[in-house]
Amino acid sequence: MLGEKRTTTSRLLLPLFVLLVTTWFSGCSGWSPVRPSYPPGYPLGFVERGSASWYGPGFHGNRTANGEVYDMYKLTAAHRTLPLGSVAVVRSLTTGRQVTVRINDRGPFVRGRILDLSLAGAQAMGMVGPGTDEIELRVISYQGRAGEMGVLLVQVGSFADRANAQALVERLRGTYPGSKAVGVDLPDGRRYRVFAGQFRTDAAAERAAAHLKRALDTDPLIVRDDAAGSPTENP
Repeated sequence: MLGEKRTTTSRLLLPLFVLLVTTWFSGCSGWSPVRPSYPPGYPLGFVERGSASWYGPGFHGNRTANGEVYDMYKLTAAHRTLPLGSVAVVRSLTTGRQVTVRINDRGPFVRGRILDLSLAGAQAMGMVGPGTDEIELRVISYQGRAGEMGVLLVQVGSFADRANAQALVERLRGTYPGSKAVGVDLPDGRRYRVFAGQFRTDAAAERAAAHLKRALDTDPLIVRDDAAGSPTENP
C-alpha cells in the first residue's frame, strides 16, 4: 500500500512539475529563441540563378567588405548587392549539391557571374576543379548589423594607375554626386575601382548603369555600398 501511495503521489506531482518548468522557461527571456533583426526592405526569400565561381589562396587573410579577415576554409561567399550578413542556400543546377553560406564580401567583379564562393563552399559544391558552376541561391536569413541597407553604386572601371581613376571620378561627379575611387589589393597588385553615384533603388541604379554603358563604352557592375570595408574607403 505504501508503495502504491508513493506512486500515486508521483503521478500527481509530475504534471505539476512539468507545468512549472514550462512556465519558467517561457517566462525567462534568456531562453526565448533569438529572431534576426532585418533591415527595412531586406530581400528575405530572394532567389537568383546564374554562374558562380570561387576565390581562395590569393585573398586568404585579406579584409572582406564587412571588415572580417577572409578565411577560405569557412562557408562564406561574395555577392555584389545582397546585404552583408545575408545567409543563402546555394544549389548546383548541374549536380543538385547544395551548401549554406554567409555573405561577407563583395564580388564577383566579372561580368556574367553572380556569386564567388569560398574554397570551403566550392569544395562542398564539388566545383573546385571546374572553377565555375550554374547555381541557384535563395536567401533564408540574416546575421548582419541592424540598420538600413547601404546605397547602390555603379562600378564603371578599374585602374592600375590612381591618377587615371581620380580623373574619371572628377569627370563623373558633375552628373553623379558621390562618385569615388576605391583602392583594393588583388593578387596581381593594387587596383583602383571607380564607382559612379549613389542610388537607393535597383531601378535607379540600373538606369544609371545603362546610361554609363552608352556614355563611357564600358560594362558597368552594380554594387552595394556598406558601412565597413573597402567600398567606403577612398584610396
